[in-house]
Amino acid sequence: MDAFGSAGRLAGVPGPAPVPRDSGRISGNMRRPRRYQRRLLRVLHLSAQIAAPFCPTSKTLYDRKRAVGKSHK
Repeated sequence: MDAFGSAGRLAGVPGPAPVPRDSGRISGNMRRPRRYQRRLLRVLHLSAQIAAPFCPTSKTLYDRKRAVGKSHK
């Protein structure tokens, strides 16, 4: 964690976190990075899918998002 400095930078390495694409007076323009680590993103996705039914914290988050209307993915 010391190599990244913050959780946002760590989340930006595999690609799920949007990065700012601000220019001049325009701010808040977020995009997905062009270069990201697909294998690491896949590992994080699979671990989250496996943890959803077994980890109480993950299950609570999953159930709450499904109740709001989010899809399974």
